[in-house]
Amino acid sequence: MNTTWRVPMSSQQLTYSPFDPDIIVDPYPIYRELRNEAPAYWSVQANTWVLSRYNDVCAALADPATYSSASGIFPTPPGVDMTQLFLPMLIMTDPPRHTALRKIVSKAFTPRRINALEPHIHTIVDDLLNESPDSGGWDFVSRFAGPLPAIVIADMLGVPRADRDRFRIWSTTLIQSNPTRGEFGPGLDAAASLYEYFSGFLAERRARPQDDLMSALVQADADGERLTEEELLGFCLLLLVAGHETTTNLLSNSAVVLAQHADSRRQLADRPDLVPGAVEELLRYDSPVQGLSRTLTRPVDLHGQDMATGQTVLLLFGSANRDDQVFAKADQFDLHRAPERQVAFGRGIHFCLGAALARLEARIALQTLLARQPDWDVDLDSAVRLRSGPIRGYVSLPLG
Repeated sequence: MNTTWRVPMSSQQLTYSPFDPDIIVDPYPIYRELRNEAPAYWSVQANTWVLSRYNDVCAALADPATYSSASGIFPTPPGVDMTQLFLPMLIMTDPPRHTALRKIVSKAFTPRRINALEPHIHTIVDDLLNESPDSGGWDFVSRFAGPLPAIVIADMLGVPRADRDRFRIWSTTLIQSNPTRGEFGPGLDAAASLYEYFSGFLAERRARPQDDLMSALVQADADGERLTEEELLGFCLLLLVAGHETTTNLLSNSAVVLAQHADSRRQLADRPDLVPGAVEELLRYDSPVQGLSRTLTRPVDLHGQDMATGQTVLLLFGSANRDDQVFAKADQFDLHRAPERQVAFGRGIHFCLGAALARLEARIALQTLLARQPDWDVDLDSAVRLRSGPIRGYVSLPLG
């Protein structure tokens, strides 16, 4: 490590790592400290710089030439090259290849295709709630928040619903792997299983195209260029993990927040038209993706800190969304806030491709849940959190 870096005196008492178990439970107090005392902070434990203020995070997202995604999007130990561990993924590319890839896969996520899913999602939500108890005593993640996006993605891709449980296991295993502790084995095994599964499925769709997303991806092109086999497999992995985990964790985090804010929940039950706005505030208040990493392509001097070429920078979306210089009383959940500038889905060229789908699923899920079971408690003492620092959510969330 470069010993000439200037570390602010006020930050020397701070200790922050996204994988710290105590911080995973409640990261927001230390986010406030970081924003106030060390807005450009070197985390020894995570081997990364950390940016926590809204304006800094947004500026980095708007400058992919300086803050590159090509070397990975999660903090990793020194000497670990994420590009050697996983096949190419859209989220881990820079222009010009990113521009071409995004143009291709965007054709599979048109507003028409997403909006057409609304009746289908309503049916899935109703079916899942019909299978769950009318009162407490059931696990929100395993019975509802987990299966919903898994079924939606499985149906979009055209794969059998019977495989959704395997998808959930593979996805959670990938997310749970902690690279700062060298936990690559289980995650890589899960990725290999996914690659093997989708490889056979892609071959089948090439031979017999159908009206599903997988067939559309196989056939999609931009200016005569198509996705390579490796890029297709990488996109399937990204779609499963990002599309599945983001919605699952948005819903489980929302269930907790609304249980803790009974007055707001009551208003939403009485006024379903408020739910779309509430989804935006829930995304801001407890973001399912707390942050993603970038790698510097040039030296950057920020807040008196010399950040060197090749070092990683963790952009804390969760902290940016709690920045009270941008959002008044940011640590309060405000049902009537209009947080148009929240960055839960990122910003710029890597803005989440599935954001519209996640919002649609969350709106339908919450409106239906509030109509059918407007009161619930959560048993946080028995709940099991994801232990993936940058991804915030639950493996298990009992409703009482």
